[in-house]
Amino acid sequence: MKGSDTMETVRYEGFRDRGAARVVVHRLDEKGKIKVEELDKRLDLRNHSPTGFEWGYGGSGPSQLALAILADLTDDETAMRHYQFFKQGVISRLDQDRTWILAASVIRARIDKQEEWMRSQAR
Repeated sequence: MKGSDTMETVRYEGFRDRGAARVVVHRLDEKGKIKVEELDKRLDLRNHSPTGFEWGYGGSGPSQLALAILADLTDDETAMRHYQFFKQGVISRLDQDRTWILAASVIRARIDKQEEWMRSQAR
């Protein structure tokens, strides 16, 4: 996982802008300032939804969002291994009509729990 992003310094926010789904990343920089930037879709890893992100159901837009968040927060391999579980457990359950915020600590805890489960199944 990317070491420069501590649990308290990164969060993801999804909202509707004139009906279109948008997701931004809030990062606290080394000077204590919050920088806000659009979340990269990461179509280079897998192209589920070139038209954009979605949430609140289990389709292609939510798949792209789950992959993009995990790739941003962790690394490509971890993202590819976990994004479908993350979509099913988190992204698909978000309210489509409401703004949401996911903290890095919550996302990492979800990944850790999934890793633990995967290890237990491998025994």
